[in-house]
Amino acid sequence: MAEKPKKYDLLIKNVRVVRPRKTSVEKFDIGVVDGKIKKVAKGIPAAEAKEVVDGKNRLAFPGLVDPHMHTGIYGPLSQDARSESLAAAQGGVTSSLNYMRTGGYYMERGGPYAEVYPEVLAASKDNFWVDYAYHLAPLDRTHIGEIDMLINKFGVTSFKIFMFYGGYGLHGASNSQHKFLMIGENEKYDIAHFEFVMRGVHRAMLRRPKLKDSISLSLHCELADILRAYTQMVEGGAKVTDLDTYLTGETTDPDCIDCAPLTGLRAYSAARPPHSEGLAIAIASYLANETNCANINLLHLTSRKAVESAMRMAKAFPHVNFRREVTIAHLCLDYDTKLGSLAKVNPPIRSREDVEFLWEAVLDGKLDWVCSDHACCRMEDKLGDRKGGKKNIFLAKSGFGGTEFMLPALITEGKPRGLSYNKIAELTSWTAARRFGLHGKGDIAPGFDADIVLVDPNKSFVAGNKESESDQGYSVFEGMEMKASVTSTFLRGRLVYDEGKPVGKPGGQYLHRPYG
Repeated sequence: MAEKPKKYDLLIKNVRVVRPRKTSVEKFDIGVVDGKIKKVAKGIPAAEAKEVVDGKNRLAFPGLVDPHMHTGIYGPLSQDARSESLAAAQGGVTSSLNYMRTGGYYMERGGPYAEVYPEVLAASKDNFWVDYAYHLAPLDRTHIGEIDMLINKFGVTSFKIFMFYGGYGLHGASNSQHKFLMIGENEKYDIAHFEFVMRGVHRAMLRRPKLKDSISLSLHCELADILRAYTQMVEGGAKVTDLDTYLTGETTDPDCIDCAPLTGLRAYSAARPPHSEGLAIAIASYLANETNCANINLLHLTSRKAVESAMRMAKAFPHVNFRREVTIAHLCLDYDTKLGSLAKVNPPIRSREDVEFLWEAVLDGKLDWVCSDHACCRMEDKLGDRKGGKKNIFLAKSGFGGTEFMLPALITEGKPRGLSYNKIAELTSWTAARRFGLHGKGDIAPGFDADIVLVDPNKSFVAGNKESESDQGYSVFEGMEMKASVTSTFLRGRLVYDEGKPVGKPGGQYLHRPYG
């Protein structure tokens, strides 16, 4: 008698399924066919599957959608893709969305995306361990004119504005913006340009009513003029950047008993103050209203002032569909961490008071997703921060990795504060997938990609560089005790990372959006 055909390619049994938008975690089996979830139910017979995995009563989260990564910013894209996407898989990330632009760092060239983006895709192919996509930044008028082409030909449905580039480089003030951004001498990357980027995105939405919910614009909200003035004062030794300091240029007050110059991350936070975020958010929101650019993502909010500004703008412009983002680092670190320049990032790490406010905002539903803002900035780029033999925070490069620790850290810090597993799944998978056109990602339900992460909530470990697949050489989470461990990551039903080791070869696919 011929053997009865198997119903499932893969059956994951004995797991507690964590679904977004639910209020409980239930014990189910998960049946997978052709990389898609076919059935989620109790008691699916093992005999019906070609391959059976015992989940050992672990939590099964939907694969994480990390909507904010910077693969290839400080190193060759093909190299970065291999190491940093492996770190993503290690942490349960199955979809990596990366911010990319022309200009300095990244591809180190200017020109139209019609020429540059195929090079990005070629360098990415066969190097990602997880599925991947890109957000693109229109830096000049040619790029704005390419928005329709990028959507139609490449499935790029999300775009970005770096507001502080208007008069500021990636790491400090710059008088050579054209050289840094590699745009023409007749081009200006300023607020007027931001307005017309919004008009370009709005036009694309009007031309594609069926896709309008998948097309969005993200903004890094810091105002260049504020950063320039405050950086000058803080670098000069001022602790209190008051009117007299600005008027006189004097950075010390002989009558002040508490005016020692700021150093380290406190100095960097003061040089890029929270109100710069708040003001940039207000400007961006007003422009979104003016241009009818309806889908706006406010990236990596770091402070009370930033969140409160964002909430005011949502109330002022209810027809603008805002999303508000926070990074796992800004939820875990404050500017008194001993990491110093290793934890330098834009916008900066803030005070402990701001950290706790961000948690309140997460619990109140004011922040829509948690990301890593992962940027592999290697040790040599962080330690070259000396001037005259002394450490100088302003000379260290910005950014760091962390996608591999995002889910464990969120569970570790969030659960004691009352954050449910279901809400964590929403913050790490569902909301970002919906926003960025990944309709087949973000849930454990029939029809969705079988992107599944098994988590042992009782297996603690101490985070650090030795526990990371990243090539960075250090971790900003060094020494942090994580109360939960990612044990297995499945990408479209294929095991890619298991018990601390990669499985097979990189098999991530480019996500032409809308996807699924």
